[in-house]
Amino acid sequence: MLNNSLIELDRAHLVHPVASYRGHEKRGVRVLKSGRGASVTDSTGHTLVDGFAGLWCVNAGYGQDSIVEAATRQMRELPYATGYFGLGSEPAIRLAAELADRAPGDLNHIYFTLGGSDAVDSTIRFIRYYYHAKGTPKKDQFISVEQGYHGSSTAGSGLTALPVFHTGFGVPYDWQHKIPSHYAYRNPVGSEPQAIIDASVAALRAKVNELGAERVAAFYVEPIQGSGGVLVPPKGWMKAMRDVCRELDILFVADEVITGFGRTGPLFACLEDEIVPDFMTTAKGLTSGYVPMGAVFMSDRVYNTIADGAGMAAIGHGYTYSAHPVSAAVGLECLSLYENGLLENGVRAGKRLTAGLQSLADHPLVGDVRGRGMLAAIELVTDKQRKTPLPAAADPSRRIFDRAWENGLVIRAFANGVIGYAPPLCCTDDDIDRIIDRTQMTLDQTLEDPDVRAAMAG
Repeated sequence: MLNNSLIELDRAHLVHPVASYRGHEKRGVRVLKSGRGASVTDSTGHTLVDGFAGLWCVNAGYGQDSIVEAATRQMRELPYATGYFGLGSEPAIRLAAELADRAPGDLNHIYFTLGGSDAVDSTIRFIRYYYHAKGTPKKDQFISVEQGYHGSSTAGSGLTALPVFHTGFGVPYDWQHKIPSHYAYRNPVGSEPQAIIDASVAALRAKVNELGAERVAAFYVEPIQGSGGVLVPPKGWMKAMRDVCRELDILFVADEVITGFGRTGPLFACLEDEIVPDFMTTAKGLTSGYVPMGAVFMSDRVYNTIADGAGMAAIGHGYTYSAHPVSAAVGLECLSLYENGLLENGVRAGKRLTAGLQSLADHPLVGDVRGRGMLAAIELVTDKQRKTPLPAAADPSRRIFDRAWENGLVIRAFANGVIGYAPPLCCTDDDIDRIIDRTQMTLDQTLEDPDVRAAMAG
């Protein structure tokens, strides 16, 4: 089909996620046609380094034939198997066992979903059930962190703390509460790690005290806040927050949808943070984005409380595509690829990415460079001393993305002038160097933007 025809069909029929519908109709779609390794090619033949791995998810890289073969074999043998009625499939059973074996602590029970949003949504239902089973149904208040992201399902979007996911949707609900982010670059207490940890601990305690500990059910947090701008907490922050939750009898939910499967180095960021949450949510890298799948990891304590509370009654939560055999077969192959070289390569490539981005710190627009492993960001400002964000008139999310695209680079351009990076773990040295070189070009072009120049002069 001709590219122009695809653009018109897209305008007429395809609703895009988190988009201005009228704005998208005006601009038209960019059609991706193929991918190999860390690069993608669009329908015009323009090839780009994908510095964002699709949507933080193509961890294994594009064109991994063994993943395709695993899916094909499973499709031929058994393309679907329900988990209802006590039925199951070998790939799903094996994947659950392999994941439980590698998870932190006693996270031995796996519930499969279609992705991250419904994994988070599932935890809300499980947590409600857990407290009913314990005989404490009044524990029904949930706390998350400002600038956090926990999906865009009806309930999960309220735990998410980004305005675009709330405006016009009637969320958050009155049982969903927030505490300030650890955001080191713009934290009122400064950037000293212990001061940030102390402030967050105090904020969590204050919120629990305000709501009543007997009412607070759970605390949700990402090891690194992804969609909030790749905000990295100081070392020890996750552990301190986990300790408070344990002390106050609050379930701790680690949202590893972005950080899981090698994105920060190890298979799970919680391993590096040395914590064992009560729940852990994953998706994205679980199947490297090749097919949809998410997973909820549940601790022995939580699982047994729910199971004992239900007795022989069915627990009414499930999806048609839970534990899909094709997705599970893909997940098993991805796990094999990660453990047979990709995790190691990701650590090496992550060091090169960090060093490369740090080399841009002296650029007039770069205020902050942050990240961990193959997850990083640079924050652009027009005044380094005052940390003045790029002006809204510069339309950073659109213009920076467009400039990078023309330069042969896919990045995440946030509206506040933060540029996010999450390249595939298969990146070569040349791939990383291209990401850095093309970022430099994009920064230089942005420096010449009349709106940016005016803001800097002012």
